[in-house]
Amino acid sequence: MKYLILINIFIFTIYSNAQSSDFKTINFKTADSIAMSYKGEDLDNLPQLAYKLTENLATDIERFRAIYMWVCTNISNDYKSFLKNKHNRIKYQNDSLKLHTWNANFSKTLFKTLQKRKRTVCTGYAYLIRELANLARIECEIIQGYSKTSITDIKVLNGPNHSWNAVKLNKKWYLCDATWASGNANPETNEFEFQYNDGYFLTAPNLFSLNHFPTDTKWLLIANNKLTFQEFINTPIVYSSTFTELKSYDSPKKFHQEILIYQPVKFNYQLKKSISTHSVYLVIDNGDYSKKTEPSTLKQEQNKLEFSYQFTKIGFYDVHVFIKNKLIATHTFNVSNRVTALNY
Repeated sequence: MKYLILINIFIFTIYSNAQSSDFKTINFKTADSIAMSYKGEDLDNLPQLAYKLTENLATDIERFRAIYMWVCTNISNDYKSFLKNKHNRIKYQNDSLKLHTWNANFSKTLFKTLQKRKRTVCTGYAYLIRELANLARIECEIIQGYSKTSITDIKVLNGPNHSWNAVKLNKKWYLCDATWASGNANPETNEFEFQYNDGYFLTAPNLFSLNHFPTDTKWLLIANNKLTFQEFINTPIVYSSTFTELKSYDSPKKFHQEILIYQPVKFNYQLKKSISTHSVYLVIDNGDYSKKTEPSTLKQEQNKLEFSYQFTKIGFYDVHVFIKNKLIATHTFNVSNRVTALNY
């Protein structure tokens, strides 16, 4: 038993270190070029597509990169179908028979649309990544779980709502999300627009877990699986720019905190690249007014960014963190003269 425990600790220690920086010496230019050269290929013959994308690449990481990049730049997110599916799953959540029927019919339509029109939702992205990777003899899994964004209503988050992938490279498992990497829906039209985000490719597990929580917690890939579902629900709201700018997000760990007036709130990030400290600012909103302000203190050392802010008035505040005019995170703070429940 002790031996098995030690093995598990060793495995999850490896998991927690698995991220794209493991491959910082690899140049993905050739893999990306190959993916782009087959732009517009159809999905009628997946073995042939997998062969075309990987035959001239020497390593599994490059082969997987070509597959991932092709999917992210050729498959559109069918946002209207996503909204329809979301609506009906909530509508039938208390009627298991109707929910089962809806899920079965939706799955059939989903894969037909993926093959014929190259449009899909997260399940289709994850399925296609896995199938192409497996055809290239790369071990890859579909991970089912929960996701949350700035528009997610956590009050109705009572079932898995997202799918992504785990891929095994050099005997380690890594996480990626082709759905969110491929682009975004136009907020006015709900039409999908390609805009590749490399931040969701082999993302560090502690960053990935801010908005992804698997139904099987071993796929957190975090040592000892310490994150609970409730802790996940309570994490800060993060955005696509969080993944382009940050390597890891260390604190604050919670979206909402109760704090004392003049108590410094500390923010700690690991950056992917050094930045101008003047590019860091906060937008603070109390419902009556919104103001842009600089942190009270700020320090950057070897891509480690530390800054703090002190509230000088009591009240309830929304705080939005920006780096280089990109929205990184949102928190709320209840500032009072006496804290009833300190939430650090």
